[in-house]
Amino acid sequence: MSIKDTIGNAVNNIKDTVSEAGHRSAAEGEQAKRDALGDQMTTGEKAGSLLNQGAETIKGDFDATKRDVRNNV
Repeated sequence: MSIKDTIGNAVNNIKDTVSEAGHRSAAEGEQAKRDALGDQMTTGEKAGSLLNQGAETIKGDFDATKRDVRNNV
């Protein structure tokens, strides 16, 4: 692997790590919102929050997978 590829991979790994952390934080925020508001949220709001949490978790998993694939090639 060339130095250019090594540096490119390192930069992409950093980007994916930061992105993953943001998505995981957003997912945790959705959970915290539901925990804090509880019954004050409507069923629709809870469902929307669950969907948002799931989407953010998937995005975080995708970033982690990209990093794993890049590092194992």
